[in-house]
Amino acid sequence: MTEYLSIAPEVSVALAAGQPVVALESTIIAQGMPWPDNAETAMAVADAVRDAGATPATVAVIDGRLRVGLEAREIEMLARGGSQIRKCSRRDLPLAVAAGAHGATTVAATMIVANLAGIKVFATGGIGGVHRGAQQSMDVSADLQELARTSVAVVCAGAKAILDLRLTLEYLETYGVPVIGYGTDVLPAFYVRDSGLGLDAHFDTPAEVAAVLQAKWSLGLAGGVVIANPVPEAYALDPDWIEQLTAQALSEAAADGIGGNDATPYLLRRVAELSNGKSLRSNVELVLNNARLGAAVASALSGLEPCG
Repeated sequence: MTEYLSIAPEVSVALAAGQPVVALESTIIAQGMPWPDNAETAMAVADAVRDAGATPATVAVIDGRLRVGLEAREIEMLARGGSQIRKCSRRDLPLAVAAGAHGATTVAATMIVANLAGIKVFATGGIGGVHRGAQQSMDVSADLQELARTSVAVVCAGAKAILDLRLTLEYLETYGVPVIGYGTDVLPAFYVRDSGLGLDAHFDTPAEVAAVLQAKWSLGLAGGVVIANPVPEAYALDPDWIEQLTAQALSEAAADGIGGNDATPYLLRRVAELSNGKSLRSNVELVLNNARLGAAVASALSGLEPCG
């Protein structure tokens, strides 16, 4: 793998010493937020991980290499590149590597690269899932299959509110992916703390979460775990209002023929516009919240016996 994988010295030292490391994705930089909010958020999230006692490892494809840990100038390059940067999920990684291209990694691709590097905890905003109308479109995020196969825990504010959350939970259940709430019994819906959908389990400490991860992987049960962490209450948005904005954004996307890889970035951007930036602020705060929890879980996990 050394032909394709580069781990930053800071991350490599931490991994070799058994210290906590938290993977971070890069689509949130290139496609998830506008400039300069994207660069500022990426740096703030890395700082939040450090402040919480772990080493941040932002993942991306740079010049055709799978990179684990980015420099500030590389984060800025991805942020300024925006939608011109290739969005990389599982299917796209070999294409970007072979082309020597830059790529921003989705949840799925970040899980793959984190696993190759030996990182067990990953913090992000929200996972992808089953899109509304998937019965006709078959639009289901590759994130869900990656959670079924790749042994990395994902700390998130649930699934993105633009999705069909009930079907997303059903899909994860079918493929044996535990979805556990941190301080909650219900699935958060990104900007919203309570989707009304119950979860498999509820834990209140990082140590309890780490014990679940150790048990799962020590039993030889491959695959990820979703750690659902609600957006801080001060930054949560009204569910009915967000649903109205989401419905409008979905209608506009359909009218404009926007789908596939372009759908999620378009919907997040349009909801941010319709909410006068309130959803963007909520997005930033929930990512920071997840970064802090990711660091705490990684720290608790590093204190346990190694698992598979």
